Amino acid sequence: MKIGIMVLTGPYQHQASDTAYHFIKAALKKGHEITGVFFYTDGVNNINKKIVPPGERNIAKMFSEIGAQGVKVYACVACSKFRGLTKDAAIENTKIVGLGKLADFVEESDRFITFGG
Repeated sequence: MKIGIMVLTGPYQHQASDTAYHFIKAALKKGHEITGVFFYTDGVNNINKKIVPPGERNIAKMFSEIGAQGVKVYACVACSKFRGLTKDAAIENTKIVGLGKLADFVEESDRFITFGG
């Protein structure tokens, strides 16, 4: 099954980012394809490498690892601009793109799941 993911909340507001990450890992392990992860609204903060939390729970690093596995990890360009997230501040294995990529994920996916909101 092809699954698209959207995350709407920041990395440390709620458990949505963690839940999305663990869902993606489990889906990949079961043999499903993740068509992409799209961060929207405050969700774009999940790829901000300048947010360095104390301890071992680094959400940005977790999503960079997902991207390194070949999953497309994107953040909305307009939402990023409103929140001061530049391409230089984005973690490795991610891109800042327009909403057209979100439309692509929805079209390519058998299921589309949103986390947060």
